[in-house]
Amino acid sequence: MDYMEQNSYRWYMSQQTFPELLNRNVTQFSAKKAQMWKNKQGEIVSLTYAQLGRVVKEISCGLMKLGVNPGDRVAIMSNTRPEWVWCDYGILCAAGITVCIYPTLSSHEMTYIMNDSGTKILFVEKQVDLEKCLTAAADIPTLEKVIVIESDADFVSDKAMSLNKLRELGNSLIMRDRFAFEKRWRSVKLHDRMTIVYTSGTTGNPKGAVHTHFSINAACLRDLTFSPFIEDDYVLLSFLPIAHTYERECGHALAMQTAITIAYSSPQTLVADLAEFKPHVFMSVPRIYERIYMALRAATSQSALKRMIFDKAIATGMKIVETITDENGFIDVYPHMDITRKAGSWLKLKYKLYNKLVFHKVKEAMGGRFVFACSAAGSLSADLCKLFLAMGLIIYEGYGSTETCNTINMNRVHRVLPGSVGPLCPGVEGYVAEDGEWCVRGNNIFLEYWNNPEATRYAFTEDGYYMTGDIVEMLPEGFIKIVDRKKGLIVLDTGKNVASSKVEQAFSTSNYVDLAFAVGNDQKYIGALIVPNFEEFMALFEQSGITYDQSAISYIDLNGVKTVASVGDDFINHPLLQKTIEKEIQRINNELESYEKIKKYAVLPRRMTEESGEMTPTLKVKRNIVINNFDKEIKSLFN
Repeated sequence: MDYMEQNSYRWYMSQQTFPELLNRNVTQFSAKKAQMWKNKQGEIVSLTYAQLGRVVKEISCGLMKLGVNPGDRVAIMSNTRPEWVWCDYGILCAAGITVCIYPTLSSHEMTYIMNDSGTKILFVEKQVDLEKCLTAAADIPTLEKVIVIESDADFVSDKAMSLNKLRELGNSLIMRDRFAFEKRWRSVKLHDRMTIVYTSGTTGNPKGAVHTHFSINAACLRDLTFSPFIEDDYVLLSFLPIAHTYERECGHALAMQTAITIAYSSPQTLVADLAEFKPHVFMSVPRIYERIYMALRAATSQSALKRMIFDKAIATGMKIVETITDENGFIDVYPHMDITRKAGSWLKLKYKLYNKLVFHKVKEAMGGRFVFACSAAGSLSADLCKLFLAMGLIIYEGYGSTETCNTINMNRVHRVLPGSVGPLCPGVEGYVAEDGEWCVRGNNIFLEYWNNPEATRYAFTEDGYYMTGDIVEMLPEGFIKIVDRKKGLIVLDTGKNVASSKVEQAFSTSNYVDLAFAVGNDQKYIGALIVPNFEEFMALFEQSGITYDQSAISYIDLNGVKTVASVGDDFINHPLLQKTIEKEIQRINNELESYEKIKKYAVLPRRMTEESGEMTPTLKVKRNIVINNFDKEIKSLFN
């Protein structure tokens, strides 16, 4: 079936509630693999759709036995793992409303969300999370029971029980009333509230965006209308937080809608898992694409000679990309394409050589079956998009938010404009307000902010458009470019507006800068906080025979991966590090307008993390928190 035939018949386009969708997959694709993941022994295990359906049935009936009624709120506080989906569909099939809580939230934030939503039952990931929740339980009057997903022992107490015991409880109801589950999930209606997803709350308490089965289904149909055709043997790799609508809808919901297999990973084990699970597609964010590129570059260029070959291969690949780029910068990109199709014979020959030497190895490291990936939750730099394309790897960038259930704009098959988020998606309307804000409406827009009619009212224009809070620039053919968040625009005292994101994204492919944070409101020039790539400098110091105080290095454990959290003064002040960062700043300044250039900067001795409250779970920087936490360093830039 060719591309046009696939477009004319997409069997998976259907409207239903999510319990109905699960039932369709259980009945029509019972023997097909639904989920696969690594167990504690590192072995890959899996569930079919029929097995997934049985697990969900047990959990759903267990919740019903605990007294969960239609419309009750049940929360999940867990990292991405197969059980997240079991619990989610268990809640939905019990006609409940799933409340999403990031496991990295503080006890105060967690308590606020559960009180605001009126959470009745809470799923937590591990035994250690249970202690945190039981301590907070006294301040959450609606909370009746905590369910532990991964427990060392099956148990039941007044306030808690293991997931296995919940499933046993559900089985007892199944044995007694074989129609209880059927009656409950079939009672769910398309316009019923389905989930509450709380925003990051960088400027106050988080707001709970309410989506219905209708709005999330509309989001799925919107995405599947124009995305590349999803073949029935595809594997989706999932590693972003399912608590965020991006992974939950663009990843999981689309995988369920198309009845493909979901494999589970994490940002920390991603590169290894790409090779093991061999995915065809995945969702990611710009920061992780930067890390993937650096990891692939490092893996294929361990020596000076190999690095030179890699760099020449990329230069050749970029020339190939130019051959499929038109005069306005649009690139003709589609799955399984021959990227050399418009190149001259000599350039085509060179690319085939480098493909054999370098890019073939890159594709093998990606699993060997990669078809395409999507990028959102922040702007992907045009350079990074082209670098992946030079290697024959397609990334389609889009734009959306929690309130829009993701994709409002998206680059298209056969039409990609690097640096843009594409044109409006089918079924969505939008316009640019006088101040440059992007305003949109469609069936995928959230219903309301839970318990907050005032915030709901202020979120919309009088004629029902959701005000995104993002400033955009209109490009040819209806494509748009995200300039910055309204709150991210830096206004210099000269009156010049500088998009902080433009300055920061310029470092996206830097080997030595992990993160840049631009500042300068009401100042004469732009300043920046710079977080070095500590691991890269440790390797550089070792190669150069430079010693430093290793006892001053602190580490954090990110899902089993030992990562540098902070370094000592001798490390950060070493002349080689300072000189290297200065060169990077000057290199970037050469790409910026005169008023955008970084005049002063401070090199920080530690990373910004979720634990410090400075990063969201999707790795976006919380500007207000960073400005507050580094107030002294920022003030020093303008003295």
